[in-house]
Amino acid sequence: MFRRRLSRLIRPIQDAKRSREKARGIRRNVAIPYDMFDEIRSCTDARSARKLAEIYHKGQKNVWDGRKVLDELQLKHGKSPLTEEKRQALLKILAVLLWGELAAWKISADLALHLEPLEAKLAATAQAHDEARHFYVMYEYMSLLGEVPHELGPAAEAVLTGTLETRDLTRKLMGMQLMIEPMALTLFQLIRRHEIDPLLCELLVLYQRDEARHVALGVLHLPKLLRAMGPVEAAGLWTWQFRQFWNEFSLVRELEDELAVLGIDAADVIRLGRAKQIRANQMLIEEFGENLRVVDAFIRFFDGKAEWEFPTHCSRSHYPARLAHAIAAARAGKGAVPRSLVNA
Repeated sequence: MFRRRLSRLIRPIQDAKRSREKARGIRRNVAIPYDMFDEIRSCTDARSARKLAEIYHKGQKNVWDGRKVLDELQLKHGKSPLTEEKRQALLKILAVLLWGELAAWKISADLALHLEPLEAKLAATAQAHDEARHFYVMYEYMSLLGEVPHELGPAAEAVLTGTLETRDLTRKLMGMQLMIEPMALTLFQLIRRHEIDPLLCELLVLYQRDEARHVALGVLHLPKLLRAMGPVEAAGLWTWQFRQFWNEFSLVRELEDELAVLGIDAADVIRLGRAKQIRANQMLIEEFGENLRVVDAFIRFFDGKAEWEFPTHCSRSHYPARLAHAIAAARAGKGAVPRSLVNA
């Protein structure tokens, strides 16, 4: 009797949750969704759907053979020119990218399973295929350098597991496409800019081409998910994103010594990564069709934090000046980055 009463109380809540997920284009535990083509779309949604489908077709057209490419680059460049110190530093940084590729592979496969619109499912499937290739090729390259690290620092693990372990598909999509992917692109770009290893630099050109295409899935499909969220869900999402941004700052601090060994300024990682994330969020706002005030608040807060954590106008030991510059950066809220970095 008690179980039946409890079931009657819970069922409306479960039905409401399923209705919200269906409105957001999410289906769980449906073997064959025969009604997946029955959705009535607005002109904006139809345009986004066409762009999402194009991601899949572009992915097919631009696919590259990881084993063939790596073999050819080995023949071209020969043995790595890295010193032992640089080799160890590079392995630690690449470990974050390696296990990040695995996380992205798992996340995109989960999205491909549960996102219902055909076009979003196609785009997620294309990304899963790319991430699988990125993972095994990076593993093979790192194996050439030495022993592949089998663990990450606590901050790096927090960044990846925060997106990997959430069950909310909106958080998965936002975390992967608007946070993790831009940071990966930043590291790719700075490694190439500093010409760390000629083999790796050529390889990362292909990675950058794929990853830049992946960001479009989040930009184009997130507006639909956001529009169907209630106030409580939206508050939970932005709170979660705030924690993820905070963890990314800790990640860069965690790698600061290794970055310095390779000649990369941690402040450049933060500034360029922030610029890429801000641009991705601006594209999201353009697709959403109205301003998201919380994004502007995030930009201001984390611009201030960036200047505090990685000061560009004074030393870390000069606390009053650091605080003054951090407040000024937060007030400006521009997410500014030097043109030389962007064009590197």
